[in-house]
Amino acid sequence: MSSWIRRRDHNVFANGFVLLVCGLITGVVVAAAAFPFAAMSGLTLRAGESAFASLPSELKAFKSPQISRVYAADNKTQLTQFYDEFRSDVPLNDISTFMRDAMVAAEDREFYRHNGVDLRGVARALVNNKQGGAKQGASTITMQWVRMSLAYSATSPSDVIEATKDTPKRKVTEMKYALELEKQLTKDQILERYLNIVPFGKQTYGIFAASRVYFNKRPKDLTLGQAAMLAGIVRAPSGYDPTTPEGHEEIEQRRNAYVLPGMVEMGAITQAQADKAIKEPIPREVRPVSNGCVSVAKNNWGFFCDYFYRWWMGREEFGPTPYDRERRLKSGGYRITTTLDVKAQQKARSRISDLISEKNKNALLLAAVQPGTGKVRLLAANRKYKLDDPEKPQNKISSDPRKARNGVRGSYPNTTNPLLTGGGDITGYQAGSVMKIFTLIAALEKNYPLAYTIKAEKRYQSKYIIDRGNRSACEGTHYWCPSNSGGGGEGVYNMWTGFGRSINTYFVPLEERVGAENVVAVAKRFGIQFRDSSDAELAKPGNAHQWGAFTLGVSATTPLDMANAYATLAADGMHCPPTPIEQIITREGQKLDVGRSHCIRATDENVARAAVDAARCPVGDSSLLGRCNGSTARDTRWAVGHPVFGKTGTTDRDRTASLVAGTTSLVVAGYLVNPDYQNHRDRLRHEQVNPAVYRTLADYMDGRERVQFKRPENRRIAYGDRRSIPDVECDPLNRARNRLERAGFSVDIGREVDSTCPAGTAAGTDPSGRTVKNGVVVIQVSSGRGGEPATPGAPGAPPSRPPGDRPPR
Repeated sequence: MSSWIRRRDHNVFANGFVLLVCGLITGVVVAAAAFPFAAMSGLTLRAGESAFASLPSELKAFKSPQISRVYAADNKTQLTQFYDEFRSDVPLNDISTFMRDAMVAAEDREFYRHNGVDLRGVARALVNNKQGGAKQGASTITMQWVRMSLAYSATSPSDVIEATKDTPKRKVTEMKYALELEKQLTKDQILERYLNIVPFGKQTYGIFAASRVYFNKRPKDLTLGQAAMLAGIVRAPSGYDPTTPEGHEEIEQRRNAYVLPGMVEMGAITQAQADKAIKEPIPREVRPVSNGCVSVAKNNWGFFCDYFYRWWMGREEFGPTPYDRERRLKSGGYRITTTLDVKAQQKARSRISDLISEKNKNALLLAAVQPGTGKVRLLAANRKYKLDDPEKPQNKISSDPRKARNGVRGSYPNTTNPLLTGGGDITGYQAGSVMKIFTLIAALEKNYPLAYTIKAEKRYQSKYIIDRGNRSACEGTHYWCPSNSGGGGEGVYNMWTGFGRSINTYFVPLEERVGAENVVAVAKRFGIQFRDSSDAELAKPGNAHQWGAFTLGVSATTPLDMANAYATLAADGMHCPPTPIEQIITREGQKLDVGRSHCIRATDENVARAAVDAARCPVGDSSLLGRCNGSTARDTRWAVGHPVFGKTGTTDRDRTASLVAGTTSLVVAGYLVNPDYQNHRDRLRHEQVNPAVYRTLADYMDGRERVQFKRPENRRIAYGDRRSIPDVECDPLNRARNRLERAGFSVDIGREVDSTCPAGTAAGTDPSGRTVKNGVVVIQVSSGRGGEPATPGAPGAPPSRPPGDRPPR
């Protein structure tokens, strides 16, 4: 405190005198309202004493709105901030003494001498206002703080109006509160509260915000001229706005002719200091104040910020209604540390930029989740997170013909739609064969081992009923007849080979055997949302049994959904709902137990490990338990350089392309889609989405320890109940079939091969030796043209023992 300030007088006589005068003033107010000619009479004094004594004297506890700040996972990089009022409290020691003294000079020069009420000022104002002079307020700093605290503690709009409207009753109420407050707090405590709550214009509240916006400084670094300018604004922020021509002239005059001379008069500064401060420039422009996700520090953080915001708005812990939750975020003063890895995010965005322009109508979307925690590490797209300016639009006309006819613009290059995470109008995208993983899991749960074989046809007539006129219906029937992508693909497959080569006509009959309703149930346990209303209807327990196409990925999902589902496998079957939160700390320093994923078991750990083993095949890695014999994204393993699993996906007519790839540390899902018009005719290429996924994963894994996936503890989940296959060489076909069926196998007649056996007899079987109970055994038919007896060699024959092949380096 400056040396010129006098010590306050709190003796009982002085306080009693103040109360007496306040009672008298109250009486004048009451009497003037009810009996205009009775002012200053005995009636006046009695009314004043009674009215003043009946006023409340204890303020309700309140917290002024504070900025909530959002940080990346490093707890240092600020992503953005949320606020209703741009304010952040600071202690008085962190505020320049110039600022403290300037505020006293501008608003209440008797602040350190009165006991909360400036009696001479009040009397002067009453007389002046009664005589019709220029309106005067006479509110002390303490009374002003009381008024603002009453407004902030109000619980209804009417209470706010009552606390702020300009009436004699309000003024007297403020006096009573102010007198009581001065008994409880020191002058410095009152001044600190005042400096942290008072508005300074330009959406700023409190000295921290004002210092940042007007001068981009901390409050303790303000110069004398800057402090005097800010103090001068408080009386009328809109009138003294330095960014307007009139306001700039007015605030310069108020600073130079009123605030600085007042500081000299009080002895806070010298005249020489004042003369120097007058020469300091007053800004004509102020620093823009960022607020929310459209103001993130780096634009590519916007989609993650939006995901965080939607997550917050969906949490009942922050209030019963969306309104309450938003108010809590924008006024609670939280320090929120998110899961965003800014380095991984930047590299992912760069990988996308290398492959596709942000002006492309197709969107390349990447989401990454950490297994075992559900922490979302990145969300990247070839889009700017930005509202398109309707006055100067940058977005192209929509690729949807119906919208284009009406002049509706598309979502590129600018959008704030949650393309990667879903919500609002974004229900997701068909991702294709990445969904086959749920059929594989359901089969393992039903005790079908990885080695379970099915003879896949070129086109398979299923038992699922569809519209007879659908082009996917078998000719002349109402049964769904799926085929393989690109045609062909017939042969004997097991889960390793069927998944590795993405054989539709293996997975549809497998889905029939385990029940489509069970496959859908697995997807739900693994976090698939079914946001689309038609998908949600089909996914209902009474309907799902007929949803045969589900295994081929016809339901809408998002990259985040799929990254999280595959991360569940990498976490030994523990499903951790995706979360953007590392920790949330209140303004009081308390850590909230909100945001940490509460993981639950989605499937048995042996099922998860077996599924991962099969899922190593599509991405070019080597299974620990079987043979892959094919892949659809073999470059993934070589690029990542770590044990990896995953799956590609393609929808009908290549309208979308997807790849999920993961390690024990991170799972990345990438979709290439047209979010504006999913029924387009373009063919989307894996040459764009695949490198984006595996290079992003490789960037993240660079320098990390290589960790091998775990083997299932129960080997039966891989090989099942293995049985010897009878030797039927040279048997008549009917006898060979009967012997194999009695041994517990599903028998099929295969192709003709050269053999020394008589023509039309069994030349051998595929596989031979041993295979899983109920598995397919194909009888190879002899041509009778000599040659060696047939030997197994069709794709998918499981080995008699686990191979010892090592993953490639």
